[in-house]
Amino acid sequence: MYAVIATGANEPLSFVERDVPTPGLGEVLVRMTACGVCFTDLNLTRGHYPFARFPVVPGHEVTGVVEAVGSAVTWPTVGTAVGAQFLYGSCGHCDYCVRAEQILCPAKRITGIVTDGGYAEYGVFKAGFLTPLPDGLDPVAAAPLMCAGITAFNGLRQGGIRAGSRVAVIGAGGIGTLAIQYAVAMGARVAVVGSSRRAEENARALGAERFIVTTENDPAAELKAWDGGANLILNAAPTTAAAAAVFGGLAPDGTLVLCGYDNDPLVLPTQPMILNRLRVVANPSGSPHDLRDTLAFSAARGIVPDVIPIPLKEAPQTLEAMASGGLNGRRVIAFQGVA
Repeated sequence: MYAVIATGANEPLSFVERDVPTPGLGEVLVRMTACGVCFTDLNLTRGHYPFARFPVVPGHEVTGVVEAVGSAVTWPTVGTAVGAQFLYGSCGHCDYCVRAEQILCPAKRITGIVTDGGYAEYGVFKAGFLTPLPDGLDPVAAAPLMCAGITAFNGLRQGGIRAGSRVAVIGAGGIGTLAIQYAVAMGARVAVVGSSRRAEENARALGAERFIVTTENDPAAELKAWDGGANLILNAAPTTAAAAAVFGGLAPDGTLVLCGYDNDPLVLPTQPMILNRLRVVANPSGSPHDLRDTLAFSAARGIVPDVIPIPLKEAPQTLEAMASGGLNGRRVIAFQGVA
């Protein structure tokens, strides 16, 4: 099979030919249909994850079809369409695992960072961490739901979204665009905070009622003028500073959800937090049950991102373009029908 390999931090990706892996106890061999190209993959190559294990096949937004199963696997069966996510596996016995919150397991393993992921024609995954694809979901367009989708969907749930909530989404990229659609579909009112008006037309078409540009107005003040502030702010921008700049726009009893961040610390005013009972939570993707909910909701509401399919061999230059800021649109590696 063909695969793209990251051999080390700050090293170029390699396009190689290698043997198809064999599934072992509790494992499944998946023939890839698609794999999204995520900013996390770029961060892997930049050395942002000290726990990464090189060499490794990147990619954690996987859709595919079960090709073979290892011993002791009763589900999924050969021919089942599945998705594989950021969370590759966990210990299975800690308090978080037995409560079905495997994403919080101290021994969790991350797809495409410590185990081989989706930048290959075949991959081996833990059977219990695969999710069936609902009928009606295009497996190529649905690939980013395995990371950006679950992060946005679960982030809104962790923030306590309700019908009628005023939700502000910072950033209208991969996670942000899906967060807008999910929030609207959940009955919320949505405002989008961006650094320019480039994404305004699309954000409004997806249902946002307000678009706030940080270079034109104080985003916190603009949100406060929105019927008293946002009940929930979801930061989908890749900087911590973006969340801090908008925090003052929360309504009393409001929640800031960190999905996007960088290495800068989050500095917030403590007195307003105490006087208004404000909260900050962070959302690291989700557990298998969260992905099932994300995919079921997406299929029921027809929510999938717009994607640009690319062949596997273009993955290295796609990440290079992402690093330089010259990439527009969401790229997904498609393993059939793309030359």
